[in-house]
Amino acid sequence: MAKINTQHSYPGVHSLSVRTADEDIERIENGYIRTHSLHEDASSELQGVISVEGGHVPESQASSFTGRGAMARLSRFVLSVRSWATRHSHREEQRPDSFLERIRGPELVEVSTRQSNIRSFLGARERPGGANSKKEEKKEVKEDKKEEKKEEKKEEKKEEKKDDKKDDKKDDKKKEEQKKEVFVIDPSSNLYYNWLTVIAAPVFYNWCMLVCRACFDELQMDHIKMWLFLDYLSDIIYVIDMFVRFRTGFLEQGLLVQDEKKLREHYTKTVQFKLDVLSLVPTDLAYIKLGLNYPELRFNRLLRIARLFEFFDRTETRTNYPNMFRIGNLVLYILIIIHWNACIYFAISKVIGFGTDSWVYPNVSVPEYARLSRKYIYSLYWSTLTLTTIGETPPPVKDEEYLFVVIDFLVGVLIFATIVGNVGSMISNMNASRAEFQAKVDSIKQYMQFRKVTKDLEARVIKWFDYLWTNKKTVDEKEVLKNLPDKLKAEIAINVHLDTLRKVRIFQDCEAGLLIELVLKLKPTVFSPGDYICKKGDIGREMYIIKEGKLAVVADDGITQFVVLSDGSYFGEISILNIKGSKSGNRRTANIRSIGYSDLFCLSKDDLMEALTEYPEAKKALEEKGRQILMKDNLIDEEAAKAGADPKDLEEKIGRLEVALDTLQTRFARLMAEYTASQQKVKQRLARVETRVKKYGSGSLSVAEAEAEKPEEEKKQ
Repeated sequence: MAKINTQHSYPGVHSLSVRTADEDIERIENGYIRTHSLHEDASSELQGVISVEGGHVPESQASSFTGRGAMARLSRFVLSVRSWATRHSHREEQRPDSFLERIRGPELVEVSTRQSNIRSFLGARERPGGANSKKEEKKEVKEDKKEEKKEEKKEEKKEEKKDDKKDDKKDDKKKEEQKKEVFVIDPSSNLYYNWLTVIAAPVFYNWCMLVCRACFDELQMDHIKMWLFLDYLSDIIYVIDMFVRFRTGFLEQGLLVQDEKKLREHYTKTVQFKLDVLSLVPTDLAYIKLGLNYPELRFNRLLRIARLFEFFDRTETRTNYPNMFRIGNLVLYILIIIHWNACIYFAISKVIGFGTDSWVYPNVSVPEYARLSRKYIYSLYWSTLTLTTIGETPPPVKDEEYLFVVIDFLVGVLIFATIVGNVGSMISNMNASRAEFQAKVDSIKQYMQFRKVTKDLEARVIKWFDYLWTNKKTVDEKEVLKNLPDKLKAEIAINVHLDTLRKVRIFQDCEAGLLIELVLKLKPTVFSPGDYICKKGDIGREMYIIKEGKLAVVADDGITQFVVLSDGSYFGEISILNIKGSKSGNRRTANIRSIGYSDLFCLSKDDLMEALTEYPEAKKALEEKGRQILMKDNLIDEEAAKAGADPKDLEEKIGRLEVALDTLQTRFARLMAEYTASQQKVKQRLARVETRVKKYGSGSLSVAEAEAEKPEEEKKQ
């Protein structure tokens, strides 16, 4: 075995260099490959060994691994095995696996292809042989690249197909959503109320005419075509009403439900659905066997009466005259009850026999009683007398007649007692406001008579009340709106008063929030002719805005008029701001008198200051505007305005601080008392524990405590 000196055999190799795959990839892509991996160093060393020893090996020893040149032959064998392994591993890696590539994604696929290219280049360098092997390897690389391009194209096509499928799914979802958006009727809309008006007509028709046609044969047979047309027209409206109910929305968590399935389930679970189905059962098919003279077969159509009641309720809430509507509704109920009772009386008379006794309807053989109009009017007259229990009716003769009359009396007493009571309450409610207003007037009249007020002043007071009543200004706005939430109160007040408040100069550029606060605090007041709204020198505690009427700025004599103020004018805004340096202070500077009846809005100083506490910047802006107005009119003392804070304001602040300190002192004293009491209790408990520990020791402390607590509890009991 020949000894090999590696130092001489591999003079150029000093260390094994390791590079990252990314660097190799970059080098390959730039057109030159310099791999410095461990395998490449080993192959270069083996090739060096072959070059050193291969030239001196004889042919006899070229096929064996012994003797001289053994190391070279061994190196060639290792290189051939390694190149074969790299070729086969490269081919296995190049097998297309679309499933793995789909999972790995396009980025990882590119990396893997680049790594496979590196391996192919590395294999090309490591393969021994001449130019033929290199050409074959280049062909293989080209084929691999072609296969990779084909796979990439296939993947792109697959992705495009997936995108198309996704788009199709989205389109299908959109179509489904569009299908789900069904037409839904809001129960609070005008469309729903109009439909109630339509469906109420056939319901009312059935309740009035079916019983009448069933009892009076002439009415049914003389107009049979008209009745059939109206009957089946009402049936068509009933069917349409079923579909309307399936599309009538309801509120769920404050939102209108528009899901078709929920609407259907909500309606089908109600009792009204069962009644609606029963009302559409085609019982009139029995006409084929029994004939057309049996309209009582359609009595199941009366089960739709809930729609009539719903129409009445909606109309009552929508009408501007609810009391009149309630009275008319009650009268209608009375007429329907009397109508049904009259028809039943005629049917009983027909069963017993006309003219058989004095109670039943007279014999129809007499021409006077054979007419249809006389039959119905006579029965209606008898029913009215019986149910109202007024007047005299022929006494019953047979047991059936007695029983019917007793039931009639009981029904009449119960129903009409309820109806009369409701009518009385309605009439009293209609006059409630007048009665309340008259009670106020009477109390004031009694007071003025008791205090012996002059007749002139008494007449003015009565005229003032008459003006309020005739112009419908007796309503107390706060009392009327007290049940509304604050937001709705604010909206109503804004709708009524905001435009009026914006006319005031100092409020024109204020924040919307402050204006809303002030609008809620405006109070309407009415002044009689000749009343003084304010006099010169009075302390200004309110400002006024004229809504309706005329006011005059008069001299001290009350007759001479300087200026006439009309709708939209205002005054007194400066006096309620307490502007520093004002020469008039918060005193009135003119006499203002009402010429006729005047409606004014009043805003008090306290309400304004309360609103401005939350808007300090607005307060400063208002004071600045008021100061500018006073400077224009030369009514401000600039030295006093610059002097600083008003001593009165300082006194008020000091007073508030004193009150706050007093409250803090009282609270602190209470806390100190509680603290001292708790300290004393803790000290007493510690003293007891120390004494017991000294007596019994720490081991028997719990037993001693239990025994010591028993007599104390007995003493307490």
